[in-house]
Amino acid sequence: MEFGMFHEFQLSSCHAEAEAFAEAFDEIDAAERWGLDAVWLAELHFAPDRSALSAPIAVASAVAARTRRMKIGTAVQVLPLCHPVRLAEEVATLDQISRGRLIFGVGRSSFPRSYKGYGVPYAESRQRFVEILEILKLAWTQPSFSYDGDFYRFDDVSVVPKTYQKPYPPIRIAAASADTYATVGRLGHPILISLRLETLAEVARSLQEYRRAYQASGHEGKGAVYLRIPIYVGETYRKARDEAEESMMHAFRYVGDRFQDSATQDGVRPIEHRTERAKRLQTITYDEALRDEVIVGTPEMAVNRLGALQHELGLDGIVAELNSGGLIPHVRVMASLRLLCEQVMPGFK
Repeated sequence: MEFGMFHEFQLSSCHAEAEAFAEAFDEIDAAERWGLDAVWLAELHFAPDRSALSAPIAVASAVAARTRRMKIGTAVQVLPLCHPVRLAEEVATLDQISRGRLIFGVGRSSFPRSYKGYGVPYAESRQRFVEILEILKLAWTQPSFSYDGDFYRFDDVSVVPKTYQKPYPPIRIAAASADTYATVGRLGHPILISLRLETLAEVARSLQEYRRAYQASGHEGKGAVYLRIPIYVGETYRKARDEAEESMMHAFRYVGDRFQDSATQDGVRPIEHRTERAKRLQTITYDEALRDEVIVGTPEMAVNRLGALQHELGLDGIVAELNSGGLIPHVRVMASLRLLCEQVMPGFK
């Protein structure tokens, strides 16, 4: 199973931007030393109380320059906010710089606030996503290409450089609504999922739709599944539980409030059940979260819980949020990361 670390370059009231970058790079350097498989970079906009990571391609280039082994993923690049040709050039350049270590995670984002800031209608996000993904693939695989779509038109464009990996870097697509799972399956890409917006039972049912669509479309294999999940590993259960509680509960409340705020925005569909999901996140207890939503405990407990999730969901890898909520001090994140790498990962290799 692939082990990755999710990073937002967290900001808080006592966390300056320069400090956020310094601590994040320190954690990424440690992950490289301790053998973690991948680092995953968020894309978050207009969130001064949460994250400094608004430019994942630029940050990924810096990560590529300071690492030699670890893969570098985007989780996720918000495609509808990008110009497709510019993005094709930047992603290909990053893949060249990293010598083929890029994993290109893409999605639409669940939050209209970013779209408002960029002046892009959220109601167009699904169609823009499909169109931009098509253009990226053409740009990377054709000497030159033309395209005539609803949002973009190009005539005989030659994108340079091409990607280091052929035909292009691995693409993983995020899914957070029931019908998206089948769409990703039909496209034949691995899927990125989270337990934050859906329950474990909902995810398990949706993954059945993903795999049915994947196989019905004639793709090889059964489709790969990667789970993003908050994880905090400590020397004892009590220590891990106590140290993670404030930050993890802050994360649930924060996302719940943002989801509630977005429930009535243009482009939000009834199938997404935003009001109900927001209420669940706003009212969930820590004990409920520990049982169903997060992994907190000793290395042995983490191995057992991950093994159960791997069996139940058919996981091919995880994307561990080691500081969900952004309130866990850097020194404790480093200790948790070390335990994950040295005492949890070996149980799956």
